Amino acid sequence: MSSEEISHIVVIGGGQAGGYACKALRSEGYSGRLTVVADEPHDFYERPPLSKGVVTGGEPLPRLFSEESLAAMAIEWQRPKRATAIDRQAREVLLSDDQRLPYDRLLIATGSRPRLPVPEWGEIPGVMTLRSWEDAQRLKARLETSRRLGVIGGGWIGLEVASSARKLGLEVVVFERQQRLCERSVGAEVSTGLAELHHGHGVDLQLGCQQLALFEQTDGRVAIEADGNAFEPFDLVVVGTGVSFNLELAREAGLAIEQGIVVDAGGRTSDPYIFAAGDVAQHPQLGLCLQSWSYAQNQARVVAETMLGLEAHYDEPAWLWSDQHGVNIQILGVPRPGLQAVVRHEQQGPVFCYLDEASRLVQMVAFDQPRAIKLGKRWIATQRALEPAQLADPAFNLMTLR
Repeated sequence: MSSEEISHIVVIGGGQAGGYACKALRSEGYSGRLTVVADEPHDFYERPPLSKGVVTGGEPLPRLFSEESLAAMAIEWQRPKRATAIDRQAREVLLSDDQRLPYDRLLIATGSRPRLPVPEWGEIPGVMTLRSWEDAQRLKARLETSRRLGVIGGGWIGLEVASSARKLGLEVVVFERQQRLCERSVGAEVSTGLAELHHGHGVDLQLGCQQLALFEQTDGRVAIEADGNAFEPFDLVVVGTGVSFNLELAREAGLAIEQGIVVDAGGRTSDPYIFAAGDVAQHPQLGLCLQSWSYAQNQARVVAETMLGLEAHYDEPAWLWSDQHGVNIQILGVPRPGLQAVVRHEQQGPVFCYLDEASRLVQMVAFDQPRAIKLGKRWIATQRALEPAQLADPAFNLMTLR
């Protein structure tokens, strides 16, 4: 079906993936109706700044696009509303106000939501999660009046919140169930580097906490017991223990789902008229759901082209980054069990390279070394065999391996 025959495209989700899909659709010449169903009242915005500049410096809503660019997209907004069901046979989306939206092509970009390991924690006023602009505004206000912060979860979001709180002068204790930080996404050597970074900035790390209990105090503070050990009460507790992907719509519609919605390299689901992008779209090569700014943006662009009948495919490696205590940490690729890091120590910061049995790069983590990540992308794309001794030698110029 050509783009001229597509008169109405509906996008469910007002986040980064939905936004870049809309921009790409218009850039590729689609001139038909474009409707976005969003459960927030805001224009498309980025989430990464919420845990950093928004809570520490009062930065404004981090919009993805200027007002002029957004106006040029000519979007018909349905907000704040929820899509409650997808009628695949009629090709309609049912909304929370009982409206039915017909579609020629449908994009599911519903993202994810914070997961509470103990649902009852959500009933404690001093316990928060961070996902939306409103969450960030509440967190900013609470941090301004707090002295002690407890963070449940030593993953990327928890560590970013810890970093921001230390910048504001709060005492911070991070509680992590695993024996090391970010265990699911990086190797042990990187976890050690992260721990050293946070220790150096005064963060108390409590690792290997198998049993956590939270109690609301009469003064509004929150007490935490970790494996039976009681800590001084906290003015605020932020829970960053992962997310649940918003797959309910896709599941109830009968689409193929594994960890996320199963899509091919063009973003097609098991229904030829329905596509998926962003957090909920399982990476077509890795078989994982990537919570990544770059994946949400770049995969959504590919999906938009595919929706219009163009030949496009997504095959980029995983790539994400985090800013903590003034250090930019970039992660390229996904970990593979059993690999030892080749560590390169330079003045700017360390670079951790994990190689497979053929000496090809599997994952690279770089602290304040963006040029190394650019090289790593080339090495992964070309499957280049590397020499560990050269990687580890700071006197060797990596640029000669371009």
